[in-house]
Amino acid sequence: MEKVAEILAEVSAEVVEPRFRALADGEVMEKAPGDLVTIADREAEVIISRRLRELLPVPVVGEEAVAADPSLARALVEEPAVWLVDPVDGTSNFVAGRPDFAVMASLVRAGQAVAAWIWQPMSQTAYSAELGAGAWRDGHRLVRRPTDDAPEKWRGTLKSRYLDPAEHHRMLTSARVFGQVSGGLRSAGMEYPLIAEGEQEFILYWRTLPWDHAPGSLLITESGGVSARLSGSPYRPDPPGGEDGLLVAADPAVWEHTREILLGR
Repeated sequence: MEKVAEILAEVSAEVVEPRFRALADGEVMEKAPGDLVTIADREAEVIISRRLRELLPVPVVGEEAVAADPSLARALVEEPAVWLVDPVDGTSNFVAGRPDFAVMASLVRAGQAVAAWIWQPMSQTAYSAELGAGAWRDGHRLVRRPTDDAPEKWRGTLKSRYLDPAEHHRMLTSARVFGQVSGGLRSAGMEYPLIAEGEQEFILYWRTLPWDHAPGSLLITESGGVSARLSGSPYRPDPPGGEDGLLVAADPAVWEHTREILLGR
């Protein structure tokens, strides 16, 4: 666990952080309309992938590699073990000079995340989780305090960019019962820890790319929370294009009540 955390922090210091607010012309590209990638994303993924394979020689499913060859993501369902890598989670923030970005990795065995790491470079904060062993921030175990029963005191995030407009409007209307609802930080690696740390009670995601959600989902479940599809099935890091919708919450009661409020069921 410690070695992977060291890899993420070292690669971040080597190729990501020096380019923060210092990207040169030609170092920011579009890999799809509205979807940015930088030289830092690509270089960091190559180095992290190589070093992870030195620890455990299994396939690496990296965000930028899959952008170039989508078939690589099939390893998540075809291989017994896979590394997942998100070299810069929150690239749009990174490009804009906003500090809300992270470097993430997870280890998936038999289709389930069994270990996860999130490095937040601007605060030099490390989160990790291991299936059945707990969740940690900088070596201190994370255990959420009990949540208040009143939804009007809950804080949450609705990631509604990919929702149907009518459904988006209906959910926003339903969400008025909550104390505070935001649109998020544009980085899963910054958002998931807010629940584990007790700063928010829920997040609703719609599109769920595996490199974005495997690390945070394990962090949440190992700190006592829930990360599950809207059907109620536990989150699993499937290849892109699978089931949409993911509700993450501080505990099972919050998850059930939030789903009832947002979805009417």
